Amino acid sequence: MRDVLNEVEDWGVESTPIAVATVVETWGSAPRGVGAKMVITADGRIAGSVSGGCVEGAVAEVASDVLLSRDPQLLHFGVADETAWDVGLACGGTIDVFVEPLQLESFNFMRDLLDEDEPFAIATVIAGPRKIIGQKLIVQRGGRYFGEIGMSLDGLVAASARAALATGKSDRRSMVTKETGEMPVDLFLEIVAPAPTLVVIGGVHIAIALTSIAKTLGFKTIVIDPRRSFGSRERFRNVDTLIQSWPNEAFDQIKITASTAVTSLTHDPKIDDPALAIVLRSPAFYIGALGSRKTHAARRQRLLDAGIPDEIVDRIHGPIGLDIGASSPEEIAISIMAEIIAEQRQ
Repeated sequence: MRDVLNEVEDWGVESTPIAVATVVETWGSAPRGVGAKMVITADGRIAGSVSGGCVEGAVAEVASDVLLSRDPQLLHFGVADETAWDVGLACGGTIDVFVEPLQLESFNFMRDLLDEDEPFAIATVIAGPRKIIGQKLIVQRGGRYFGEIGMSLDGLVAASARAALATGKSDRRSMVTKETGEMPVDLFLEIVAPAPTLVVIGGVHIAIALTSIAKTLGFKTIVIDPRRSFGSRERFRNVDTLIQSWPNEAFDQIKITASTAVTSLTHDPKIDDPALAIVLRSPAFYIGALGSRKTHAARRQRLLDAGIPDEIVDRIHGPIGLDIGASSPEEIAISIMAEIIAEQRQ
C-alpha cells in the first residue's frame, strides 16, 4: 500500500470508491512480485501496477465490477510463451491477483502504522466461504491485531500472520478447520516493512541528484551537513529531513535501522570520519563513502587507528557506487543508488 498511498489520499479515500488489486502469487517469470498493488477508481483513475500490458486492462475492468457489487474477486492469469509479451507476462509467467474494495477503517489503521514506521502483517481471506472473502486482520509485531475474520478464525489467522511477520516474507497459505468444513480458507499474508531510509552526509552536488533518485524509489531522505551553505533548504527542497549539525549531534536525532542506507560524501575527514565511526556500529544495511581508492585507503587507516576493528571498517563500500564509468554528479548518484539497491535485494 505504501507505493500507492499518496494517490489514494489525493483521490479522497473517504469520498471516492477505490478498488485495490494485489498480486498474491506468482509462478515463473512475472514483471511484478507478490504484494505489488494497483488502485483503481470508478471513473478510471489508476495508480501502481500488478503486471503490464493487457493484464492491467483486465484488472481495471474487474475492478469496476467489484466497486459496483462490493464482492472481491480472485483472478488468475496464465499465459503461453508465444503470447506472453502481448499481455506483459514475459517468459510465460503466471500470476494471481486479488481485487477488493478498499476498506476505509482498515486503510486508516494501516496509514497510522505506516507513519509509526513499524512492520506489520495484513492477513486477507482471498478464497473460501463467501461470507468471509475479503475479511482481513492487521497484525502488529507485538501481537495486537485490528479487524475481524469471523467463523472463529481470528486467533488462528493472527498466529499465521505473526509467523509470517517473523520471517519478513509475504506469502499465500491455506488452512482447513472444523469451522470451515471441507472448504479450505486461502489467506494472503502481506508483510509491510518500514520505508527504507537514505541518510546522506554532506550536501554536495551529488547529494542533490542522489536524494532525488532515492525519493523516486520510495526512500525517506535525510541530509546532514553542518555547513549552512551546503546543507540549506534552498539546495534540498524535497528531502524529508535536513539537519544542519555535526554528525555526533545529528545522529542523536536519527533512528538507524536495518532499513537504513548511509552515504558519506563530503570528502572532509572532520565530517566523514565521525559519521562513519557512528554508523559502522549500527544495523544500517549499506554504508558507502565517496573518494578514490587512495582516499579510501587513508580513511580506512584513520578509522583503524581510532580503534574500530578491521572487519567493521570493511563494511564501508569504497570507492562508493557500482563501477559504470560514471563521471557527472548525476551519473555518480545513479551508480551509488544502484549499489544500494543491489545490497538491499541481497
